[in-house]
Amino acid sequence: MFNYGYFSFDSKADLLEKAIEYWNPGKTRFWQDAGIDLVIDRREGYFLYDMSGRRLIDLHLNGGTYNFGHRNPELVSVLKSALDYFDMGNHWFPSVARAAFAEKLVKTAPGMKYAIFGSGGAEAVEIALKTARYVTQRKKIVSIVKGYHGHSGLSVATGDDRFSKIFLADRPEEFIQVPFNDIDALDRALRGRDVAAFIIETIPATYGFPMPHDGYLKACLDLCRRYGTLYIADEVQTGLLRTGAMWGWQSYDLEPDMFVTGKGLGGGIYPISACVVTEKCGGWLHEDGAAHISTSGGSELGCVVGHQVIDILQRPEVVSNVQFVAEFFQRSLAEMMAAHSDIFVGVRQRGVILGLEFDHPEGAVAISRALYEHGVWAIFSSLDKRVLQFKPGVLLDAATCQEIIDRMEAAMPRARALLRTMRRAA
Repeated sequence: MFNYGYFSFDSKADLLEKAIEYWNPGKTRFWQDAGIDLVIDRREGYFLYDMSGRRLIDLHLNGGTYNFGHRNPELVSVLKSALDYFDMGNHWFPSVARAAFAEKLVKTAPGMKYAIFGSGGAEAVEIALKTARYVTQRKKIVSIVKGYHGHSGLSVATGDDRFSKIFLADRPEEFIQVPFNDIDALDRALRGRDVAAFIIETIPATYGFPMPHDGYLKACLDLCRRYGTLYIADEVQTGLLRTGAMWGWQSYDLEPDMFVTGKGLGGGIYPISACVVTEKCGGWLHEDGAAHISTSGGSELGCVVGHQVIDILQRPEVVSNVQFVAEFFQRSLAEMMAAHSDIFVGVRQRGVILGLEFDHPEGAVAISRALYEHGVWAIFSSLDKRVLQFKPGVLLDAATCQEIIDRMEAAMPRARALLRTMRRAA
């Protein structure tokens, strides 16, 4: 019997059956078929514990949501204190928490003027796309092939057709995609001067963190300026110090018209997101501040937590730790790749954003399972299963960094065996 406060289950099998029956049969069966029977129970810092009590080091971080680890004590304390005074608040009225957090957020981003809050990354993208259409009075949106910007009505149309066509949400006459790192393709898409915005993750996460070529992002921004198109930087997974700068676009010396942030902005404690815009892009806030309404967007509890998240990220010791973690894995993974060059063929890295490339079309699926069996949880990229998303947290300590490498090394024989089975089955 497993008891969780108000909830109890006879066994893990009982829970999984109920998940299939009442929650999401597709997701539940997918992981069962992949040999990963994870049901997360207790979680603390960068460690997850399965219902059976088995410990895993979390290198997935739910896309960076747990940038500071799970249930970060400082953020838990802040939220508990906030609950003595605040609740979600009322989105119609000015608020102490909302005004303070908006100021804090805007001041991290030179050139920006307003922070417009949502409850999740997809909503922040919706706000950005609607803002671009308002400013330019154009409808078309350009994004990259295999990009990802969320699952809501407008945002899903910017991403891979795996997510849009199932709900008949693809709109090829309004939403155009161009290959990543192909500046000529972007030029052709924008030269008609009828595109409202170009939206791009600074480093595309769901695509497996392919790195932008030298000068590519700057060239994209220059084209946007030439053709009157707004540049939207999606920082949901690349922001919050993960590239080594507060925002990924800062590490590439860019000046976007807007950027969106979410996931780790709430520290894994309370959901909040934001679209941060220049003064020019904030015009609709003067014309009709209720043109976008979100009951839980900018929740006062979320604002209190988000304010503390930014405060933590601005501490010199945290900035130094990100540099340490990045350099540790750069060095250690280069050594590991040299030792296992038959299957481990590349590392994509910027700060603590890493994608590990393997030599089989679904090589990262095998690596993910082998690591899972050896106490590390890292997920393969949904849109390029050769690549393992490898996401160390910004507060990771030296001992845990070394343990990750040791466990990864121990998992390599199992990974090879799984890859041999996959090749025979092909």
